[in-house]
Amino acid sequence: MGLFSFLKNAGAKLTGRKTDAEKAEAADVSKEQLMTNLITNLGLPIDYLNINVEGEKVSVSGTTASNAVREKVILALGNIEGIAEVEDNIEVNAPAEEEIAVAAATFYTVAKGDTLGKIAKEHYGNAMKYPVIFEANRPMLEHPDRIYPGQVLRIPPLDA
Repeated sequence: MGLFSFLKNAGAKLTGRKTDAEKAEAADVSKEQLMTNLITNLGLPIDYLNINVEGEKVSVSGTTASNAVREKVILALGNIEGIAEVEDNIEVNAPAEEEIAVAAATFYTVAKGDTLGKIAKEHYGNAMKYPVIFEANRPMLEHPDRIYPGQVLRIPPLDA
């Protein structure tokens, strides 16, 4: 649990070409509801999901069975245009057998000229490990070549 920072102008729009505020106003839907819909549409299993938006900050709570899902929810919300901070209050209720010291992923902000291969080389010493990063960021990433500067990615530890 904590506060995560993002580049507010680097994220994806929730609603296509119109600004999120315009789209939400036109559909009479709150930003919170748009974000809840995003998490649901990504298929991220989180119970009791609660999202509160105050300006550039999103507070999120709920419960999930894995730290990976928790991290993906944080990144999905933080990689939205206009969001600069995500306050994480998500509780992880992992089954006892999964509680064995699973190291948390690190977060990496994509720089201009980065590729998943370049990031894998930097973090794992092997560019061919890029599928590990790609899979760790699915379903938010749809293709390994579609990353953008300012986007924040999960970099999981390599299995021993």
